[in-house]
Amino acid sequence: MANHVLLNNLDHQDLKIITDKSEKYGNNIMYSVVYPFEFKQLQADYPIFFHKDTASNSYTALALLGFEENENLFLRNEQWHASYIPLMIEREPFLIGQQSRVENGETVENTVIHLDLDNPRVSKEQGTDIFLPQGGNSEYINRISATLKAIHESKLSTKLFMDTLTELDLFESFNLDIQLSNGSNNRLSGFYTINEDKLMNLKGNELEKLNKSGLLKLIYMVIASHENINALIKLKDTLTASDKEQLSA
Repeated sequence: MANHVLLNNLDHQDLKIITDKSEKYGNNIMYSVVYPFEFKQLQADYPIFFHKDTASNSYTALALLGFEENENLFLRNEQWHASYIPLMIEREPFLIGQQSRVENGETVENTVIHLDLDNPRVSKEQGTDIFLPQGGNSEYINRISATLKAIHESKLSTKLFMDTLTELDLFESFNLDIQLSNGSNNRLSGFYTINEDKLMNLKGNELEKLNKSGLLKLIYMVIASHENINALIKLKDTLTASDKEQLSA
């Protein structure tokens, strides 16, 4: 169970964070939530898809890391093998929170950093210092703070992207069947992608609006990221064959 507390340099002066990427720290995940402002970096390594919350009819962007539950094909030998790691993974075990205070008789909401004390990355013996010995912020926590701020400030632009694609009816569900060389099969389902036919058939003024807003570029980054599916399948095929050879050895 999570134990979120407000980070401060009095109670947490001696805490460190283990930044290693490993299964024991929860990095064996099939996908990660990502944000449109990350698409440029993400498209180099990961297929980008979407999840739909049917209750709210809203969408969330995801970077695909594997084809099965608890599978991260980028995590091998305690190392993350990609040029970019999604920020929702990099920020762990921190998250952003809201704190209310009264200024000039008005209640103001400020963003603050929370820490999950029960996260296995939190340690007193090993890892990267959160605070400097004299009490100031370490370079590490300053970087985490910037990461959390970027995620928080992207809330409106993310909503604009998702709402616009919803209004234009560009999301579509899909299934992907994957057959490995050993004959095993996997089916990727429950995700959404962008309907390229509907995109190509948008009216001129709709495309112009998308282009001027910068959303069209993001859409094409998502589409371009799908080229990574074949590379991910080949990687799974290779790793599956390697595991089989080790078992038979």
